[in-house]
Amino acid sequence: MKIIECVPNFSEGKNKKTINKIVESISKIKNIKVLDVRSDKDHNRTVVTFIGNPP
Repeated sequence: MKIIECVPNFSEGKNKKTINKIVESISKIKNIKVLDVRSDKDHNRTVVTFIGNPP
């Protein structure tokens, strides 16, 4: 079984509502598991680490 890890940076680190929508959207994708979410208010960035099986 192959697994792909994705670690995108989003230009939002302050607005919790927006961050939660991003994470919720990723979580809804079939065969995807969110492993970690880190936000930095000073740099206004959020990093979401998730894995999944390629199609």
